[in-house]
Amino acid sequence: MKPRTAQTPPSKTPPSRTPPRPQPEAAPLAADPGRMEIFLVATPGLEQPLAEEARALGYDAQPQPGGVSFTGGWPDVWRANLDIRGATRVLARIGAFRAMHPAQLDKRARRFPWADWLRPDVPIRIEASSRKSRIYHAGAITQRIEAAIRDSIGAPVAEDAPVTLKIRLEDDLCTISLDTSGESLHRRGHKQAVGKAPMRETMAAMFLRQCGFDGREPVLDPMCGSGTFVIEAAEIAAGLRPGRMRHFAFEQLPGFDAPAWETMRAAPAIPPAPAAIRYHGSDRDPGAIRMSRENAERAGLESWTRFENRPIGELERPEGPPGLVIVNPPYGARIGNKGPLFGLHAALGEALRERFRGWRVGLVTSEAPLARATGLPFREPGPYVAHGGLKIRLWQTGPL
Repeated sequence: MKPRTAQTPPSKTPPSRTPPRPQPEAAPLAADPGRMEIFLVATPGLEQPLAEEARALGYDAQPQPGGVSFTGGWPDVWRANLDIRGATRVLARIGAFRAMHPAQLDKRARRFPWADWLRPDVPIRIEASSRKSRIYHAGAITQRIEAAIRDSIGAPVAEDAPVTLKIRLEDDLCTISLDTSGESLHRRGHKQAVGKAPMRETMAAMFLRQCGFDGREPVLDPMCGSGTFVIEAAEIAAGLRPGRMRHFAFEQLPGFDAPAWETMRAAPAIPPAPAAIRYHGSDRDPGAIRMSRENAERAGLESWTRFENRPIGELERPEGPPGLVIVNPPYGARIGNKGPLFGLHAALGEALRERFRGWRVGLVTSEAPLARATGLPFREPGPYVAHGGLKIRLWQTGPL
């Protein structure tokens, strides 16, 4: 018998496999023009009153760091610019995509439908920022977005362009937003003359809101400067829209419906308060009173406002019901040495306690000791608010 030899088992040929197909490049996600995320930029520290204002106008607004967001279409963008007093800008978020490295950013930016959102004949300006992302150089981001837009629709890029595109990379997510406002919304269009340390209209509106002002009580600013608090209060009372006298960047975008916009602008705003109530400003500087009167006249509010040249020692209570005294006095860090300001604040507090029984007081300052120097019964002050490199707070009393 022949010895049995070990047999090699037949080899098993693995079944043939089709090599995997390359996955298509993820398409950049463009927003639905009827349901965009709309972001109202707030002065840091004033997000909550801005959210309250937006909700009062019917928006489902949610506060978040730096502003307030809600969902809407282009008419909502127009109305926000026209009607909202506390926002610095209105941004429309028009798209987003992931970008892990510069080549990916370049490729996806070139596939974005820029023609749906920008006009080829209107110059644009690009602002880029990066946070917690692998692409961290803002200049490199700007260059790639500029090249993609130039090659796609040919729109020129210029520093003084009427339309600004904001590109933000955060955690490798590239978010694209259009600044629909143009100039900052505190530029209402009527203030040509300003004092040394002006309060912005957007901030003044939010401080008035925090004080409970609704346009149906008198207001007095005893250190009125260029009249910001007084004019803003009178506008609210008169039912005048804050954006009625200016133009906006969204007028330069494709698909802008000029007739629909004019209809919106012409529609009645909030009914005015009783015209018998007046809004008062005083200041020891004759130049400030002249500026205030000129600004009020340009705003169409000369019949609603009254400005008088008088120092704090001669402050008088206006005729009529009690209301709100709101003041942004000098606090040293803004315009000089704060030492002599303690006497000024003490004199202000004395005049208000003696002559303004029943009135409420709102005082804006960066210096708690100056607020306390008035001797007024202030409650716990409000949150810190960024203003010209300082942190200011609103101090309020109940009726004196």
